[in-house]
Amino acid sequence: MRDALRKAAEEETEHLAWTEQRIGELGGRKSLLNPLWYMGSLSLGIVAGVLGDKWNLGFLAETERQVEAHLNRHLEDLPEEDERSKAIVDQMRLDEIQHAEMAVHFGAAELPEPVRFGMRAMAKVMTGLAYRF
Repeated sequence: MRDALRKAAEEETEHLAWTEQRIGELGGRKSLLNPLWYMGSLSLGIVAGVLGDKWNLGFLAETERQVEAHLNRHLEDLPEEDERSKAIVDQMRLDEIQHAEMAVHFGAAELPEPVRFGMRAMAKVMTGLAYRF
């Protein structure tokens, strides 16, 4: 499990590098709120870790499912001619699917619906703020 989680973490680091490079190529910038998002993610990860492996993995699986849905929307919204961005987003989406499946394989608990709903609501707030700032 440790090796699988380490590989997933390396892939997530790759995703950040890919998107940062592509944003630069397109003349954009990352959200000014990124440090806040990282701190929030770290804090949630610590809490999930304290709850034990099944809940930590459950949080991981649900996060990856929600990221997959978010990336699906990006794929729908990207301009047809932007093949490079679509390839990056699609590879990230495939990796997220594998990460969720890995978490389930290792015993992820299914999070209660109120928790999943809260995660979706917080993600909407975060993406809305990130778009503006």
